[in-house]
Amino acid sequence: MALLLLVVACVAGPMLLQRDPTAIGDVLAQRYAAPLATDATGVWHLFGTDAFGRDVLARLLLAGRLSLLVGVAGAVLSGFTGALLGVLAGWRAGWMDMLITAAADMLQAIPRLVLLLACAALWRPGIPTLVTVLALTGWMGVARLVRAEVQGLVQRDFVAAALALGASPKRLLALHVLPNAIAPVLVATTLGIGSAIMLESGLSFLGLGVQPPSPSWGNMIAGGREHLVTAPWIALAPGLAVVITVTAATLIGDWLQERAAGQARG
Repeated sequence: MALLLLVVACVAGPMLLQRDPTAIGDVLAQRYAAPLATDATGVWHLFGTDAFGRDVLARLLLAGRLSLLVGVAGAVLSGFTGALLGVLAGWRAGWMDMLITAAADMLQAIPRLVLLLACAALWRPGIPTLVTVLALTGWMGVARLVRAEVQGLVQRDFVAAALALGASPKRLLALHVLPNAIAPVLVATTLGIGSAIMLESGLSFLGLGVQPPSPSWGNMIAGGREHLVTAPWIALAPGLAVVITVTAATLIGDWLQERAAGQARG
């Protein structure tokens, strides 16, 4: 519920607030207004203003659009890539399985943050780069799950029966194997959303993600770190948004995992 409310607020909020989150007006009169207070021009701000007099709530909601977009797109794309490679490895076996497994082992041996930093440093920072990098560095776990699931399904009696009745490999894969292997993909992708948002925030904090003046939760935290004593709300608001989103995504992923495990036992 908290995640749904946050998503709705990020989508509809910027249109309802009617405040430009990137506009810089009378800086001296509007900056550092505390939450639930008015600035020197008489404008009320729920979450206060930042060092440039910009409304923190307006920036928070617009930043949420970008951070959620990057997190969800990166997790979905990495899940799709991992599922595709996992199916190929589990179904085809042989050299295909060895190649994909070796690539996954090699990439998993390197900390993901190191891979992200290397890729982000090589390419131009921005949303397409972030989504691509998250997908390229996050598919390995999903591929392993799907590979194991497909290999287990191939040995089941209903697969042997379908082959005996003359079902083609493509039809068997599409109608019998893939539907039974989709549960771990959904669980891993949902859990990956929280991880992707955390990584996006970290890269944007380091200046390798979404670039100013476009706000993201990461670069908002980075922009507020110099004002933690005098204006802590600048960094606290996006920090809490990240915590709420990641926690909610993790809880949903855990619930899906328990549900899938219960169905498997039943």
